[in-house]
Amino acid sequence: MTVDFEAEGLLEGTEGDARRARIELLDQLIEDGVPLEELRRAVAEDRLVLLPVERVLQGSGPRYTREEVAELAGVDVDLLQRQWRALGMPDPEEGEKAFGASDVESAKRVRVLRDELGIPDDEMLQVSRVIGMNMSQLAAASRGLGQRVFSKPGDTEVEVARRFATIVAGMGPLLTPTLEYVLQLHLREQIRHDVFGDREISAGVESGREIAVAFADLVGFTKLGERLDPAEIGDLTDRLGELAGDVARGPVRLVKLIGDAAMLSSNHPRELLDAALELVASSEREGEGFPLLRAGVAFGRAVARAGDYYGRPVNLASRLTAVARPGSVLCDDALRAAAGADAYRWSFAGARRLKGISGEVKAYRARPAGETS
Repeated sequence: MTVDFEAEGLLEGTEGDARRARIELLDQLIEDGVPLEELRRAVAEDRLVLLPVERVLQGSGPRYTREEVAELAGVDVDLLQRQWRALGMPDPEEGEKAFGASDVESAKRVRVLRDELGIPDDEMLQVSRVIGMNMSQLAAASRGLGQRVFSKPGDTEVEVARRFATIVAGMGPLLTPTLEYVLQLHLREQIRHDVFGDREISAGVESGREIAVAFADLVGFTKLGERLDPAEIGDLTDRLGELAGDVARGPVRLVKLIGDAAMLSSNHPRELLDAALELVASSEREGEGFPLLRAGVAFGRAVARAGDYYGRPVNLASRLTAVARPGSVLCDDALRAAAGADAYRWSFAGARRLKGISGEVKAYRARPAGETS
């Protein structure tokens, strides 16, 4: 197929070597069967160089509309659309053949989860949202890796396109089993530490389960944002994620990162308090240029939803963090009792009225038992 790329407006803004590289890339894509309309759209959206990568990821074979996928998989089209949105994907145009064989297989798995395993739609969609958010972060990290490590000065469009397509094709077979492996590791660890009987199961379903929750945030982060550039801010939050991940061991789980803060949880209060103390201490060891951390820890009943927790201990831990001094860990009375009053050095920080929390809250500063100052 011969295409006049200039007449089609696909060469605008290019000249010299860049123009020759654009023509070479377009010839390759045409030879690979990419429709002309898709080329026009990619040029208009300034993503022509990514088309080879997109084609590697979407796979070959026939394309389907959402309705056709639903029919092939035996799934209600409305559920399929809600599942797609829960994963964080944009809706295709009405009647657009935007789906492939992998999408059909995914829809079949949805049918098995719903019809054969009996998982309710709302529960399945909650898990899908968590998967979507975390996979979005992983994709962004992988994309950034490619840009930093594999991009070379003076690259032409065709060189970047070919190199990225080759890298992605090689990463896929390695990344997929790695994700399965890590998921199994975390499931094993959480089940191992999640020991409860039938009575506790019933109580957990009806009114939440007892859980210890900790928040830790970077002191003075808002002011830092006024004088640091975005890349430096990103470095700080990335380092916070690393430090929080390092202390999230055994029964302690890193629930989420929220900008300048990290949320940890555990059904073992003492282990969580140890993790919070270690996290705050690690910020002091980072030295000049890294803000101190402060933390709040609380204990009580919370409801688990899609990997997150909701309830009084969550709100209380957040409020205690907001009033904690830099480099300190504040706890409520329930956490102090559950962790063991004799296992740490405690100092009474006063009875406080905290926003959104009814009544006064007795706050205690916790220090490791061996700390002398």
